[in-house]
Amino acid sequence: MARPWLTVAAQVVPIPLGLLLSGALVWGATNADWSGTTSNDGNRWTASSLGLANDSKVSMFRVKDMHPGDTGSNCIRIKSNADFPTALKLYSVATNWPSNFQSFINLKIDVGSGGSSGNCKGFTPHRSAFDGTLDTFVSLNTDFRTGLGPWTLPGKPPNSLTFRFAWQFSPSAPDTAQNEDTNEVTFTWEARDHE
Repeated sequence: MARPWLTVAAQVVPIPLGLLLSGALVWGATNADWSGTTSNDGNRWTASSLGLANDSKVSMFRVKDMHPGDTGSNCIRIKSNADFPTALKLYSVATNWPSNFQSFINLKIDVGSGGSSGNCKGFTPHRSAFDGTLDTFVSLNTDFRTGLGPWTLPGKPPNSLTFRFAWQFSPSAPDTAQNEDTNEVTFTWEARDHE
């Protein structure tokens, strides 16, 4: 005698089993599709730099035994390694500024191109930056905010400016100016990517 549950099982089991096997075949076929990839490696971000240098290895001025009416000058070239435009300013730092002696030293600063430290030959002035006394320059131009300028360094060659400093010991310097000394003055150039 035939068992009815076997007949039912023989009719029902093949359907899910067939579905299961066909699904496995489809999955296997999908998993076997060709594929391709492409990559772009080595990505990184590096900040630029804004370095300044000058072409002088010694002080521009070490003047001794001045007499009223004496004059002198020197040039210095300031160069930036920045590859973007920057605003350049000039200011000074002087410690222990002694008296009004420096008010008898007239100072004229021109900005241009050509020339180099210790040799202004070939210097071409573009504009005047300052014309007054050393005392006025040091008193008024003490940091980037109050400094002379700005002058634009373009961020591409030639990325430099030359400054010519010309001084004169006032012809009207009084006897009280004898044996006086200004102490040391530091001229500082600073560049920023904006004013």
